[in-house]
Amino acid sequence: MQEAVIVDAVRTPFGDRDGAFADVHPQDLAAEPLLALEERLGFDPERTIEDVIYGCVTPIGEQGGNIGRLAPLVAGWGDDVPGVQLNRMCGSGQQAVNFAAGAVATGAHDVLVAGGVEHMTRAPIGSDYDGVASSYFDHYDELVHQGESAERIAEEWGFGRRELDELAADSQRRWKGAWDAGRYESQITPVEVEVDGETRVVDADEHPRPESTADGLGELPLAFRDAGDGVIHAGNSSGIVDGASAVLVARREVAEERGWEPMARIVQTEVVGVDPVTMLTGPIPATEGVLEKTDLTIDDVDLFEVNEAFASVVAAWLEEMDVPRAELWERTNVNGGAIAHGHPLGATGAALITKLVHELDRTGKDVGLSTMCIGFGQGIATIVERI
Repeated sequence: MQEAVIVDAVRTPFGDRDGAFADVHPQDLAAEPLLALEERLGFDPERTIEDVIYGCVTPIGEQGGNIGRLAPLVAGWGDDVPGVQLNRMCGSGQQAVNFAAGAVATGAHDVLVAGGVEHMTRAPIGSDYDGVASSYFDHYDELVHQGESAERIAEEWGFGRRELDELAADSQRRWKGAWDAGRYESQITPVEVEVDGETRVVDADEHPRPESTADGLGELPLAFRDAGDGVIHAGNSSGIVDGASAVLVARREVAEERGWEPMARIVQTEVVGVDPVTMLTGPIPATEGVLEKTDLTIDDVDLFEVNEAFASVVAAWLEEMDVPRAELWERTNVNGGAIAHGHPLGATGAALITKLVHELDRTGKDVGLSTMCIGFGQGIATIVERI
């Protein structure tokens, strides 16, 4: 088996719904991280990149037509660079990286770009979906949305609203601390947009609310249930945003031949299925499974990225790992998560891995693990090790 490494990883800023990227075509947004990788590493795309694998959860309208192929065309990468779009819902961007790692490890490819895009302003969540077949109900009693699943997780684990709001406020605080310290500078590529005939440079995430407190979040109305009957609201859920991300994955020997200095090697990947009604518990068995494959323990991992789709998802993961919760939280989402910076569905997975490898590089720590919950009951995980 070959060793698959991450040479570089980058993302756009995440723009609020109807925000900075409202008038940017999704294909143009998807091209931005590709252009950034080209500039940062100085390669000729047509002679270097063997495929582009892009996640996109709502491949309809402007995001349809295989945006994985269209993005490199829009980026000016020429005729010879192919591309494919995949949809593992919220895990799509991370699945793109995992697929790239597998293709490199088997020797099928030497240099790939993997990532994703989601323009949630112009292709709203769920707009590609008309419901399940009636035969689904031969096997499952009900079909619920993710917000209800997040509520049921809170009920099953006994999480109160205050506990989840404190986690959400901490995510916002951590994002601000990281942003103010310049920790995101190495991983975010600025994007030029036209606003009222003038060029504006977008270089920061728009969604974070760093002034958030648990007391303030406690005043927000519930998002999915009637007042007094739930705990999930906009402030302890991931933000609806627009963004794109990309990771260059290569065979280690090829990277070194080209003079690239790899950031991390991809150690192992995992994907699991779980109950499609509770739906969002996948990070728990995905983490357990990927650790078991590598003979690592939770104590061997220095940093975790656990997607903050909802605060209850992260809280349940923290509760089920064999480490005291407060200790584990100090190693998890250390620069804030999707409650702060938002969750552009198809792009988030590669963006989390981007955060992870840059933070390992900054701190000199060794092992990181990224995991995500996924709609209809799946989980995904990736372990990386700093080089």
